[in-house]
Amino acid sequence: MAENLNNTEARQGQRGKPVLFVLLASLALLAVALVGLMTWNGANAPKDYASQSQDASRQEVTGSVNGKSNTPSSSNSSSVPAENPAYPQPSQPSANPNKPK
Repeated sequence: MAENLNNTEARQGQRGKPVLFVLLASLALLAVALVGLMTWNGANAPKDYASQSQDASRQEVTGSVNGKSNTPSSSNSSSVPAENPAYPQPSQPSANPNKPK
């Protein structure tokens, strides 16, 4: 006849703790590996097309990639362009001459 064992002896150990520890340890190692991969990949990745295009455009306009021109600064010290789109000029100065001011 087969011998009868209680549940703990049949499982050969305590219930659930080692499996939980292995699962948590594997997730922690996965997180460490992902952080390392993202850091290494970001450091070695070439510039994307948009950055290269912007650098080329900046080189054409200002003469340097960092955007600082070698010419002396103009009287426009606030760096607002003369044609400021936030305050457009009217197309005709007297477009509505009957309007009270």
